[in-house]
Amino acid sequence: MTTTARQSTGPAGPTDSGPSGRARPFAVAALAVAVLYGALRTCWQLLGSPTELSARGGDLIGFTGWSAIGLCAVAALAAGALATLRLTGAARTALLVLAMVVSVALLGASAMLLLDVVGGILPGLGIRFYPLGALSRAACVGTAVLLMLATLAYRKATHSGCPDCGRGDDGPTEPRRTPAWAYWAAYLSVAGCVARIIAQLVVGMDQTPVGGGISVILFEVGFVLGGTLLPLALVHTWGLIWPRWLPRLAGRRVPRWLVLGPGIGISAGLVVYFGLMLLTMAAERLQGRNPFPPSDGLVLPEAFFWISVPAYLLWGLGMAGAALSYQRRTRPTCVTCAA
Repeated sequence: MTTTARQSTGPAGPTDSGPSGRARPFAVAALAVAVLYGALRTCWQLLGSPTELSARGGDLIGFTGWSAIGLCAVAALAAGALATLRLTGAARTALLVLAMVVSVALLGASAMLLLDVVGGILPGLGIRFYPLGALSRAACVGTAVLLMLATLAYRKATHSGCPDCGRGDDGPTEPRRTPAWAYWAAYLSVAGCVARIIAQLVVGMDQTPVGGGISVILFEVGFVLGGTLLPLALVHTWGLIWPRWLPRLAGRRVPRWLVLGPGIGISAGLVVYFGLMLLTMAAERLQGRNPFPPSDGLVLPEAFFWISVPAYLLWGLGMAGAALSYQRRTRPTCVTCAA
């Protein structure tokens, strides 16, 4: 890494089309999806929307009717600004904050997509799948992800350092070894999974709304692996290099996205869904209501949910931290600044 290399390829260099150039593809895509999704929601608002989009009726959480359309409009405006404007100072900060807040709002509104994924992949669990509602929530998540990627790319491109990776000459180098905090995050993630399993064992394995058959077996295997093997793979060397006891794979590098992809996807789903559920539970309890009254013949003590939901959230937050460390450690060398 040299100062000359950075200066010759910095934000104003010939390899960059301007401060917003790196963010433009993501921003344009986010703008397109937000406009199309907003148009669909406008048609639903004016002509009537389908009645069954989820188990609770509507397709989104917290945003219904015109508020959902307004959220799409703000997302489109933020995406358009990221694609066209070259802001600095307080205006740049305001745009980045707005775009990130809108992204988080879109993710929260589409939190039920986690159930769509589980119910769609494993129909035998008994989780009803709503195709149209799932598509709506997927469009909402897609807008959020594209807008978030555009925001991060815009931040890097308008940073004083390298336009590709966003690091300056005197900035800290990314850690190649797993830092201590990442180990803590991974093992806290495992602890969250274990706490959730213990809570289920206490009330009984038969006290569950899921069905039976092969789907349940696959779900339970994936549940345990996603809560133990995956977070540990994000921080230990066998998540980078296949262990010696694996034939034909021993010593080879583990494909980066084989570990990072599930780590990001599962952690995001857990944090968004169960974070929102925990807030809802707290609001219901503050109003003197049981957040989870008995339903469909399933009677579970309220304490079970006050243990299980925070355990899920801890699982997701811990895995998110471990995934962040893994992303930093395995990031390819920047072609612009060789960092």
